[in-house]
Amino acid sequence: MCSNYDALRELFPADWRSKEDSLMNEAYSFLKPVPLSGDLRKDIYEFLVRSGREDTAEHCLAVGAEARRLAEAAGCSPAQAEQAGWLHDISAVYPNDIRIETARRLGLDVLPEEKAFPMIVHQKLSRQMGHDLFRIRDTAVLDAAGCHTTLRAGSTPLDQALFVADKIKWDQTGEPPYLDLLLPALERSVAHAALAYLTYMWNQRDRLRVVHPWLRDSYLELSAALA
Repeated sequence: MCSNYDALRELFPADWRSKEDSLMNEAYSFLKPVPLSGDLRKDIYEFLVRSGREDTAEHCLAVGAEARRLAEAAGCSPAQAEQAGWLHDISAVYPNDIRIETARRLGLDVLPEEKAFPMIVHQKLSRQMGHDLFRIRDTAVLDAAGCHTTLRAGSTPLDQALFVADKIKWDQTGEPPYLDLLLPALERSVAHAALAYLTYMWNQRDRLRVVHPWLRDSYLELSAALA
Protein backbone atom coordinates (compact mmCIF):
# COMPACT_ATOMS: atom_id res chain seq x y z
CA MET A 1 0.00 0.00 0.00
CA CYS A 2 1.32 3.45 -0.89
CA SER A 3 1.85 5.92 1.92
CA ASN A 4 0.72 9.52 1.80
CA TYR A 5 4.37 10.43 1.22
CA ASP A 6 4.52 8.16 -1.83
CA ALA A 7 1.51 9.91 -3.33
CA LEU A 8 2.96 13.34 -2.64
CA ARG A 9 6.22 12.50 -4.37
CA GLU A 10 4.27 12.15 -7.60
CA LEU A 11 3.08 15.74 -7.19
CA PHE A 12 6.27 17.25 -5.82
CA PRO A 13 9.54 16.09 -7.40
CA ALA A 14 12.18 15.21 -4.83
CA ASP A 15 14.42 18.04 -5.95
CA TRP A 16 14.97 19.85 -2.65
CA ARG A 17 18.32 18.28 -1.94
CA SER A 18 21.22 19.48 0.15
CA LYS A 19 24.22 18.06 1.92
CA GLU A 20 22.84 19.63 5.08
CA ASP A 21 21.57 16.92 7.41
CA SER A 22 18.34 18.78 8.14
CA LEU A 23 17.34 18.80 4.48
CA MET A 24 17.98 15.10 4.10
CA ASN A 25 15.05 14.43 6.40
CA GLU A 26 12.33 12.49 4.64
CA ALA A 27 9.82 15.09 5.74
CA TYR A 28 11.35 17.61 3.33
CA SER A 29 12.10 15.29 0.43
CA PHE A 30 9.16 16.29 -1.80
CA LEU A 31 9.18 20.05 -1.25
CA LYS A 32 9.84 22.55 -4.04
CA PRO A 33 13.30 24.12 -3.76
CA VAL A 34 13.87 27.84 -3.43
CA PRO A 35 17.48 29.04 -3.51
CA LEU A 36 17.84 31.34 -0.53
CA SER A 37 18.49 34.89 -1.67
CA GLY A 38 18.88 36.58 1.71
CA ASP A 39 15.49 38.26 1.22
CA LEU A 40 13.28 36.27 3.59
CA ARG A 41 10.05 37.87 2.40
CA LYS A 42 10.81 37.03 -1.22
CA ASP A 43 12.01 33.51 -0.45
CA ILE A 44 8.95 32.57 1.59
CA TYR A 45 6.55 34.06 -0.93
CA GLU A 46 8.22 32.19 -3.80
CA PHE A 47 8.30 28.94 -1.82
CA LEU A 48 4.58 29.06 -1.09
CA VAL A 49 3.61 30.07 -4.62
CA ARG A 50 5.74 27.30 -6.12
CA SER A 51 4.05 24.88 -3.73
CA GLY A 52 0.60 25.89 -4.96
CA ARG A 53 -0.23 28.01 -1.90
CA GLU A 54 -0.45 31.53 -3.28
CA ASP A 55 -3.37 32.15 -0.90
CA THR A 56 -1.12 31.38 2.06
CA ALA A 57 1.68 33.48 0.59
CA GLU A 58 -0.60 36.52 0.52
CA HIS A 59 -1.86 35.75 4.03
CA CYS A 60 1.68 35.54 5.40
CA LEU A 61 2.58 38.92 3.91
CA ALA A 62 -0.58 40.47 5.36
CA VAL A 63 0.08 39.03 8.81
CA GLY A 64 3.70 40.16 8.65
CA ALA A 65 2.65 43.72 7.86
CA GLU A 66 0.05 43.71 10.63
CA ALA A 67 2.49 42.26 13.16
CA ARG A 68 4.97 44.98 12.26
CA ARG A 69 2.24 47.59 12.80
CA LEU A 70 1.41 46.15 16.23
CA ALA A 71 5.02 45.74 17.32
CA GLU A 72 5.56 49.23 18.70
CA ALA A 73 2.44 49.03 20.85
CA ALA A 74 3.44 45.55 21.99
CA GLY A 75 6.95 46.67 22.87
CA CYS A 76 8.87 44.41 20.52
CA SER A 77 10.99 44.65 17.40
CA PRO A 78 9.00 45.50 14.23
CA ALA A 79 11.52 43.59 12.12
CA GLN A 80 11.21 40.45 14.23
CA ALA A 81 7.42 40.70 14.27
CA GLU A 82 7.29 41.00 10.50
CA GLN A 83 9.64 38.06 9.98
CA ALA A 84 7.57 35.90 12.32
CA GLY A 85 4.48 36.84 10.32
CA TRP A 86 6.08 35.79 7.07
CA LEU A 87 7.05 32.44 8.58
CA HIS A 88 3.99 31.56 10.58
CA ASP A 89 2.02 29.50 8.02
CA ILE A 90 4.75 28.09 5.77
CA SER A 91 3.71 24.59 6.86
CA ALA A 92 0.51 25.00 4.83
CA VAL A 93 2.37 23.07 2.13
CA TYR A 94 1.62 19.92 4.14
CA PRO A 95 -1.93 18.54 3.87
CA ASN A 96 -3.66 17.87 7.17
CA ASP A 97 -3.49 14.12 6.69
CA ILE A 98 0.32 14.02 6.88
CA ARG A 99 0.98 16.75 9.42
CA ILE A 100 1.22 14.42 12.40
CA GLU A 101 3.47 12.01 10.50
CA THR A 102 5.61 14.94 9.37
CA ALA A 103 5.90 16.34 12.88
CA ARG A 104 7.06 12.98 14.17
CA ARG A 105 9.59 12.58 11.37
CA LEU A 106 11.00 15.95 12.41
CA GLY A 107 11.27 14.83 16.02
CA LEU A 108 8.59 17.20 17.29
CA ASP A 109 6.53 16.46 20.37
CA VAL A 110 2.94 15.73 19.31
CA LEU A 111 0.32 16.31 21.97
CA PRO A 112 -2.88 14.21 22.13
CA GLU A 113 -4.91 17.28 21.19
CA GLU A 114 -2.77 17.78 18.09
CA LYS A 115 -3.16 14.15 17.09
CA ALA A 116 -6.93 14.55 17.42
CA PHE A 117 -6.96 17.81 15.44
CA PRO A 118 -3.87 17.88 13.18
CA MET A 119 -4.41 21.41 11.93
CA ILE A 120 -3.09 22.77 15.22
CA VAL A 121 0.33 21.14 14.88
CA HIS A 122 1.06 23.39 11.91
CA GLN A 123 2.44 26.07 14.22
CA LYS A 124 5.17 23.69 15.41
CA LEU A 125 5.88 22.61 11.85
CA SER A 126 6.26 26.21 10.70
CA ARG A 127 8.75 26.86 13.47
CA GLN A 128 10.87 23.86 12.50
CA MET A 129 10.71 24.66 8.79
CA GLY A 130 11.80 28.23 9.47
CA HIS A 131 14.89 26.89 11.19
CA ASP A 132 15.72 24.08 8.78
CA LEU A 133 14.70 25.42 5.38
CA PHE A 134 15.06 29.18 5.73
CA ARG A 135 18.03 29.14 8.12
CA ILE A 136 16.36 31.36 10.73
CA ARG A 137 18.40 31.32 13.92
CA ASP A 138 16.54 34.02 15.85
CA THR A 139 14.85 31.96 18.56
CA ALA A 140 12.40 34.74 19.42
CA VAL A 141 11.13 34.83 15.85
CA LEU A 142 10.89 31.04 15.64
CA ASP A 143 9.12 30.77 19.00
CA ALA A 144 6.52 33.37 18.00
CA ALA A 145 5.77 31.45 14.80
CA GLY A 146 5.59 28.28 16.88
CA CYS A 147 2.71 29.48 19.07
CA HIS A 148 0.80 31.79 16.73
CA THR A 149 -2.41 29.76 16.82
CA THR A 150 -2.72 29.02 20.54
CA LEU A 151 -0.26 31.39 22.21
CA ARG A 152 1.53 29.85 25.22
CA ALA A 153 2.21 30.39 28.90
CA GLY A 154 4.96 32.93 29.43
CA SER A 155 4.24 34.52 26.07
CA THR A 156 6.46 37.40 25.01
CA PRO A 157 5.33 40.72 23.50
CA LEU A 158 6.53 39.36 20.15
CA ASP A 159 4.42 36.21 20.57
CA GLN A 160 1.40 38.35 21.38
CA ALA A 161 1.92 40.74 18.46
CA LEU A 162 1.99 37.87 15.97
CA PHE A 163 -0.90 36.09 17.67
CA VAL A 164 -3.14 39.15 17.44
CA ALA A 165 -2.00 40.01 13.91
CA ASP A 166 -2.97 36.53 12.72
CA LYS A 167 -6.41 36.90 14.26
CA ILE A 168 -7.00 40.31 12.65
CA LYS A 169 -5.72 39.25 9.23
CA TRP A 170 -7.27 35.81 9.32
CA ASP A 171 -7.17 33.46 6.33
CA GLN A 172 -10.92 32.87 6.02
CA THR A 173 -13.55 34.74 4.03
CA GLY A 174 -15.59 37.54 5.56
CA GLU A 175 -14.97 39.34 8.82
CA PRO A 176 -13.75 37.43 11.87
CA PRO A 177 -16.67 36.85 14.27
CA TYR A 178 -14.59 37.96 17.27
CA LEU A 179 -13.33 41.23 15.79
CA ASP A 180 -15.84 43.36 17.69
CA LEU A 181 -14.32 42.01 20.90
CA LEU A 182 -10.69 42.11 19.86
CA LEU A 183 -10.41 45.62 18.40
CA PRO A 184 -11.75 47.52 21.43
CA ALA A 185 -9.38 45.49 23.63
CA LEU A 186 -6.51 46.41 21.31
CA GLU A 187 -7.06 50.05 22.22
CA ARG A 188 -5.88 49.10 25.72
CA SER A 189 -2.94 46.91 24.72
CA VAL A 190 -1.87 44.06 22.49
CA ALA A 191 -1.95 41.77 25.52
CA HIS A 192 -5.58 42.74 26.19
CA ALA A 193 -6.40 41.98 22.55
CA ALA A 194 -4.76 38.56 22.88
CA LEU A 195 -6.83 37.91 25.98
CA ALA A 196 -10.02 39.00 24.20
CA TYR A 197 -9.51 36.33 21.56
CA LEU A 198 -8.52 33.69 24.12
CA THR A 199 -11.64 34.51 26.13
CA TYR A 200 -13.77 34.20 23.00
CA MET A 201 -12.36 30.73 22.42
CA TRP A 202 -12.53 29.72 26.07
CA ASN A 203 -16.19 30.64 26.30
CA GLN A 204 -17.00 28.18 23.52
CA ARG A 205 -14.56 25.48 24.61
CA ASP A 206 -17.34 22.90 24.93
CA ARG A 207 -18.00 23.26 21.20
CA LEU A 208 -14.38 23.07 20.06
CA ARG A 209 -12.89 19.91 18.59
CA VAL A 210 -10.13 20.15 21.18
CA VAL A 211 -8.88 22.62 23.76
CA HIS A 212 -5.16 22.86 23.22
CA PRO A 213 -3.30 22.99 26.56
CA TRP A 214 -1.22 25.95 25.37
CA LEU A 215 -4.40 27.93 24.72
CA ARG A 216 -5.76 26.97 28.13
CA ASP A 217 -2.53 27.92 29.88
CA SER A 218 -2.20 31.25 28.06
CA TYR A 219 -5.84 32.10 28.78
CA LEU A 220 -5.51 31.38 32.50
CA GLU A 221 -2.21 33.24 32.76
CA LEU A 222 -3.33 36.39 30.93
CA SER A 223 -6.68 36.40 32.73
CA ALA A 224 -4.86 36.53 36.04
CA ALA A 225 -2.24 39.02 34.88
CA LEU A 226 -4.70 41.49 33.35
CA ALA A 227 -7.49 41.18 35.89
